[in-house]
Amino acid sequence: MTGSGSSGAVRDGGRLAELDLLRFTAAMAVLAFHYFIAFRSVWGETPAELFPAISTISGLGILGVELFFMISGFVILMSIWGRGLGAFALSRVVRLYPAYWVSVGVTAALYGLTSATALDPKLDAGGYAANLTMIQRLLGVYDANGVYWSLWVELRFYLLISVLVIVGPTLGRCLVFMGVWLLAAGFFAGSDDYWVELLIMPKYAAYFVGGMAFYLMTRYGPRLVLWCMAGISAGLAADAALDRVARRIDAVGYAAMPVPDWAVVATVAAFYVLMAMVALGWLRRLRRRGLVVLGAITYPVYLFHTAGAVLIIPALRDTLPPWLAAALTVLAVAVFSYLVYRLAERPVQDFVKARRRRVAIPVEAVIEERRIAVEKTPVP
Repeated sequence: MTGSGSSGAVRDGGRLAELDLLRFTAAMAVLAFHYFIAFRSVWGETPAELFPAISTISGLGILGVELFFMISGFVILMSIWGRGLGAFALSRVVRLYPAYWVSVGVTAALYGLTSATALDPKLDAGGYAANLTMIQRLLGVYDANGVYWSLWVELRFYLLISVLVIVGPTLGRCLVFMGVWLLAAGFFAGSDDYWVELLIMPKYAAYFVGGMAFYLMTRYGPRLVLWCMAGISAGLAADAALDRVARRIDAVGYAAMPVPDWAVVATVAAFYVLMAMVALGWLRRLRRRGLVVLGAITYPVYLFHTAGAVLIIPALRDTLPPWLAAALTVLAVAVFSYLVYRLAERPVQDFVKARRRRVAIPVEAVIEERRIAVEKTPVP
């Protein structure tokens, strides 16, 4: 799902390469949580018992999605500057849907054409068709893939930030937007009201606002008001993270999710420290062209790691050690994700960019012709 850079070697389409590394780290954290903690039906036994040495750190991977939300707040706010609502909407469709549609198709084929049963959403053709919209939850349809819930959160964030796109982002308007959202999130924290969750997202608002605050630091400098906004959001984020992990522990037991409260708070704090380091330019030394590739496959890895586990791990778990079965699965997911990026995402993105350039060039030519005509017009 940015910022300034000194050369093309560290940028690709306006992206900060260090954020690509953080994106990939977040995706791998989610993968680790699922593979080594959550996917009991895939392994046939409690994953924490198979991988006890990494059970706590893997359990903290549940918060990888929250890191995604912080990065999204940073990147999306940066991307709306100087962009109209239509261009913003198109950029989001092109970014999210190609790989997502492949993911829905792969999931439907996985459960329709194989004997796989683990994590089966038990959807009919209409259910999978509804999932193609990415708003299946609004339609009352179950997610075909467990990770799709976070995309529904992202879509609602895009809807909210469209207000800034329409009015035009400035520092003052951004601060008002962020302050009102944080105030509402804090006031409604813990609420189970459907409309509150749908529109305000009190469990996740703090992460988006935190990312936005850090982007504004890169644009306007590390002002006190931005540090205050980041600090307030950090407090709300830590509280939301503690609640999310506690609910998971209540559901499965501490032995299956051995994550202490202090580790949750430390992880959220680490997210904020890392994003602050990005905002202050302290991670520029990490910029490498290869990180852009990691950033490019991050979204497919996030989308396809569940299908990879369901298909591969049961076939390997009885003949290979758990570590090796998991490693081969991760490798297969990474390779498949790169293919999806090259064959599905990249062609669509290149096509849209080419079409936009073809439209923009004639407009620029007309403007230039008019400028020349004005210059040649004799002054009376």
